[in-house]
Amino acid sequence: MPYPYIAIEGVIGVGKTTLARYLQEALSAELLLEVFEENPFLSDFYADRTRYAFQTQIFFLLSRYRQQHQVIPRTIKHSPLVSDYLFAKDWLFAHLNLVNDELAVYESVYTALAERIPNPTLVVYLKASVDTLMNRIAVRDRPYERNMDRQYIAALATAYDDLFADFSQAPVLTIATDNLNIVNDLDARQQVIGQIKSALDSGASQPSLLNGSPAESPQLSAIFADDTNRRLPDFQQFHHALDRAKHFSTDLYLNYMKLFDELGELSEMMARVRHTQLGHIAAGANESLALRQALNAHRDDLQQEMADVLAYLLKLANYTGIDLEAAYLQKMDVNVNRKWHTGTTGVEGE
Repeated sequence: MPYPYIAIEGVIGVGKTTLARYLQEALSAELLLEVFEENPFLSDFYADRTRYAFQTQIFFLLSRYRQQHQVIPRTIKHSPLVSDYLFAKDWLFAHLNLVNDELAVYESVYTALAERIPNPTLVVYLKASVDTLMNRIAVRDRPYERNMDRQYIAALATAYDDLFADFSQAPVLTIATDNLNIVNDLDARQQVIGQIKSALDSGASQPSLLNGSPAESPQLSAIFADDTNRRLPDFQQFHHALDRAKHFSTDLYLNYMKLFDELGELSEMMARVRHTQLGHIAAGANESLALRQALNAHRDDLQQEMADVLAYLLKLANYTGIDLEAAYLQKMDVNVNRKWHTGTTGVEGE
């Protein structure tokens, strides 16, 4: 069985190569870096995208094909492989920069070449706001990026989101990087590497959940007709699709506050259950019977409030790039082997 092949992707300046180097060390892997500097049209492209788009794109397509077609199959026979780009990115950039006959010519060449490139074991999609990306591009100060168009970076970010919303060639682990500094913060670096290792170990995938147009709402009844297929990564991806379909806000802190609101409503429901239980006890029922009666009386409302809490927790996991299933299993593994102190309440997470 071949060794794992991990591709790291994201918009210009998000930190793909930096993470790839750290991951190479952590996994004792080989490293495959994109050789973009050899493209003779790149600086001209950034100066005049319309005029130089086709030459730039075709050069990149053939260069990326030669590199990946040779390196990937050979390397994964004897070692894990980490790359700072995915072959499919070429298609993404082409559809952003080419039109009409030039795009048609490109697509015919891309289709012929893409089927010969192995798919990754895992794609790590690094996300960041446009402000963060522009700042990182300015800090690294590459000469041909000094006049980078902010609107172009914003369009790239949207294109990447669209690509990975419906990506089916490999599992995708999304990591938000706005507040991450894996260069200077060792804990942050270890957290990210831990997420990637967990995703590899669990085989966690995020299949596309939308049927038909992205504007349509995803239907859980169809997605999970087979009960055995229900996994937390599936539900996370469902919420990602639902946010896009319904244009829900993905602001991290707004949804964090909404989670608190839902927890408050759940607390109110639990207080009602307790009040009803005490009423049955006062009427002569024992505590166990009184609890069953109280739960039966409030079950529908209680399950709705719990579902709302879970929904916002899944959404927060999406926006922070956390694989919630992998995180839960990792935490429970710690708890199972933990030595509980005498007098503990037995509440997990102490």
